[in-house]
Amino acid sequence: MLYYILYNGTEVGPMTAQQIMAYNVTQDTPVRTSMSSQWTPLYAWPELMQMLGNRPGAAPVKDKNLAGILALLVGGLGVQYFYLDRVGAGLVTILLTTVTCGFWQTLMFVQGIIMLCMNQEEFERKFVNSPKFLPIF
Repeated sequence: MLYYILYNGTEVGPMTAQQIMAYNVTQDTPVRTSMSSQWTPLYAWPELMQMLGNRPGAAPVKDKNLAGILALLVGGLGVQYFYLDRVGAGLVTILLTTVTCGFWQTLMFVQGIIMLCMNQEEFERKFVNSPKFLPIF
C-alpha cells in the first residue's frame, strides 16, 4: 500500500511504510492513502504504528498534556523536565527556583499553560527534540 503524509505542512508521497519511517514522524502525523482523501493520524494505521514502535532508537512519545500538568503543579521542582528525560534541566530548575525565592516557579506555571495550548508536534519540536539544554518557551 502507498501512503501520503503531511510533513511540515507539505504533502509527501506516495511512499511505502518503510519510506515513511525515514521521516521524523510521530503517532499524530497525518496520513492518507491514494484511495482516501481523508487525513487520519498515523496511530490509526496498525502497520505504521508497529513500524514506528520498532524503529531503532525510537523513544516513547512524551505526552504534552502530562508534561503541561506537571509544569503547572510542580514546575518549580523541574518534574516536567525529568519526565522529558532532561535531568540536567530539571536540576537547574530546582536551583533557579531556590535562588529566585520561587519566582522561577511562576515561569514554570506559565510554561505549563503554553505546553497545554500547543499541538503535539510543536511540543515535541520545542521540548522533546530541541537541542537546547533548558527549553523554556
